[in-house]
Amino acid sequence: MDRSEGPLKGTVVVDLSRALAGPHTAMLLGDLGARVIKVEQPGTGDETRGWGPPFVGPEEERISTYFLSCNRNKESIELDLKSDDGVEQLTRLVRAADVLVENFRPGVLDRLGFSVGRLEELNPRLVVCSISGFGHDGPEGGRAGYDQIAQGEAGLMSLTGPSSKEPTKTGVAIGDVLAGMNGAQGVLAALVERGRTGRGRVVRTSLLSSIVGVHAFQGTRWTVAREVPSALGNQHPSIAPYGAFACMDGMLQVAVGGEAQWTRFAGLLGLDAEDPRFRDNASRVAHREALIAEIEAVLGQGTRDEWLSRIGGAGVPCGAVRTVDQVYEWDQTRSQGLVVSVEHPVLGEVELPGSALRFDPRDPGEPEEFGRGYLPPPALGEHNDAVRAWLDEVEREREPAAEPVG
Repeated sequence: MDRSEGPLKGTVVVDLSRALAGPHTAMLLGDLGARVIKVEQPGTGDETRGWGPPFVGPEEERISTYFLSCNRNKESIELDLKSDDGVEQLTRLVRAADVLVENFRPGVLDRLGFSVGRLEELNPRLVVCSISGFGHDGPEGGRAGYDQIAQGEAGLMSLTGPSSKEPTKTGVAIGDVLAGMNGAQGVLAALVERGRTGRGRVVRTSLLSSIVGVHAFQGTRWTVAREVPSALGNQHPSIAPYGAFACMDGMLQVAVGGEAQWTRFAGLLGLDAEDPRFRDNASRVAHREALIAEIEAVLGQGTRDEWLSRIGGAGVPCGAVRTVDQVYEWDQTRSQGLVVSVEHPVLGEVELPGSALRFDPRDPGEPEEFGRGYLPPPALGEHNDAVRAWLDEVEREREPAAEPVG
């Protein structure tokens, strides 16, 4: 799908956010075809422009790869929101926009003169997406939100790692990314509602709510069964065998999700599927350590690739544990449009992670082109003049026609 012809074509998003959660929301909307205008502090911009290493590019203009990860498909305008000109230009943007994304600490936007009431007054059709660390209200609603802190506070670190004694954060800022996804989902729902009512709405999410919202079965283990979950490394707390296992030359993963799969897997490894310790899932979970020992004693006699071929051939879900570079070079990753090429104003042609969504062409004979129409992450203030000129044009079009004379 050509991004510039995407489902949100004609939708204007003002991105006041920084760091990761808010920028991720705005980027996802840009992937769907929206025009995203990123408002940045003059001279410094989004703080992620300085987050590194790694940095790439010429010494005099180093580019943060962190910034590149969450700002594709955007334009950049520099505005000092504490100045008269900054306030005036943001006011014009709000009037012209469909969506505003912000992740200031609760109360900051109010102090800048853009409270929810003021935004509604300027543009009743505006959808506002507000992302915070711990929620905009409640006893701790004013706390600053940083991903690792939220992972700890929201219980995720207690579920991750080799054991309950070593709580571990995930390898990506998952609270930020989930909040970004929830923000985009909320915006899309509010835009659909606006189509019926003609009015916008404030959409709120937070790092806390986004992490708690994906506790899934780990949450109900406590809320219903009153069992406190804890980390089990690379094994599943409720299914066995389901996890990572050592072979002669590395690790592979196996997910036995049902009794038919267990029978095939056990037969392949020469294990007794009817052993009373292993005959059903509950028994296998109860005797997990013994089961792992028996599985690895057999897998240790062969290589990872040999076992992946044999286990997969038996219809049992299995897989390798890839490094990030291997993922991006994998043919399957590229076949799904998960790598796109853009022309960056400083770096030239670079590859970026692509959108997780694909839209089939309307015309069955039309070829699918991944990344077509994608914009590279912008240089700071790259679109200062273009955005101001566009606002002038919007305001001229809105001016009432002059009354005829005579």
